[in-house]
Amino acid sequence: MTLATVSRYDSTRIPEVGDHAVVVGASMAGLCAARVLADGFDTVTVIERDSLPDEPVARRGVPQARQPHILWEAGRITLEDLLPGYSEALLATGGVLIDGRSDLYNYSRGGFLTAGTDPFVLYSATRPLYEQLVRRHVFTLDGVQMRAGCQFTEYLVTDEATVVEGVVIRNRDAEREEISAELVVDATGRTSRTPAWLERHGYTPPPLNEVCIDVAYSTTLIERPADDCRTFTVLAETPRTRGGLAAPVEGDRWLVNLHGVHGDHPPTDTEGFVDFAASLPTPELKRLLVEYPQVSGDIHRYPFPANRRYRYEDLDRFPDGLVVIGDAIASFNPIYGQGMSVAALEALVLHRALANGGREELALRFFDRVAAVIDVAWTMATGADFSFPETEGHRPRGTAFFNWYLSRLFRNAHTDAELTDAFNRVLSMQQPPTSLLHPSVAWRVLRPAG
Repeated sequence: MTLATVSRYDSTRIPEVGDHAVVVGASMAGLCAARVLADGFDTVTVIERDSLPDEPVARRGVPQARQPHILWEAGRITLEDLLPGYSEALLATGGVLIDGRSDLYNYSRGGFLTAGTDPFVLYSATRPLYEQLVRRHVFTLDGVQMRAGCQFTEYLVTDEATVVEGVVIRNRDAEREEISAELVVDATGRTSRTPAWLERHGYTPPPLNEVCIDVAYSTTLIERPADDCRTFTVLAETPRTRGGLAAPVEGDRWLVNLHGVHGDHPPTDTEGFVDFAASLPTPELKRLLVEYPQVSGDIHRYPFPANRRYRYEDLDRFPDGLVVIGDAIASFNPIYGQGMSVAALEALVLHRALANGGREELALRFFDRVAAVIDVAWTMATGADFSFPETEGHRPRGTAFFNWYLSRLFRNAHTDAELTDAFNRVLSMQQPPTSLLHPSVAWRVLRPAG
């Protein structure tokens, strides 16, 4: 499910379905969920362990906050639907509008993809700015309230644990507090305790798929001329285990990232960082690091051992009054930048599930429908990761063929603008990966050279 196949947001579709909903976690997924829940509940309370200053600063609960984040067009359009004026606010606070046809240099299979002909825009910023603006929009809505600095500890349930009736928190005064709710949304990310909670209470926990890639990221900020919006991507691809990217962000800066898979991790000292960049097959990242000074001497590292997906859609039994969303269901190799866009699309699915059936068996209906959103991102991320022979996990059928096909597509896209356009539509989650197999695309991929 992509932007082409999911129904666009319509705030009038949800009737009133309850008095109070609680979202645990002020992540992008949690904030988007709170936005759609505000259409059907009188009050929505967001519980967040971190303090949430109004400034766009990295917070402890988002350890990847200093790493690159990409808002693909599917996610941006969805956020604009949910939060009118979001795109304008992002640019007004320093976010950068990138024309992908002239400013994006995407290196793969021995060369840069040629510029496409279709419009291809990207809105670039740091994760703290993306999140701050979503948070600011969401908390201006009637009925949405924030409980920051509060630690979620457990669910409130009926004696038989068939219905979740709220949450227990440790509030800012370190006191135990019960909060009743007709719906609780778990948006606590990869640290979600719901699978273990289900098993303790006699439920079958969701099957877990992991695809181990052992990737680590090192990222720094360097100065950037205000009118220079060049964006470079040189993602790791077999047999090359190293990659990197540079993206313009607010404050006239480039965010420069280096990454390596299967243990070939970049260093966090400046000299080693530059040497690692010099080992890439194209010199642009090293040139930027040499020509432009670091904003500070900090180089931030983030390890990511494995893609992880809980198959909630396989469950036949689940407590009423509880839904799981975002990274708590599935998290993907961050190199592909899918997380924020997937979170926005998942919120649309939650909105539609509430509109079509209210709270009755909401979780099971939501899990069934959201699997289609996750499938797209999971296929793209794990398919690329499985191009490395060291990658471990369940390999979906057809992965080897699709990786071979994509490799040929990228090589031909060095000179074929229509192939670049086709790939960009998939990359930005506007079209599914299967669109690359359309006869008009396949002919250009498979035709004999010359």
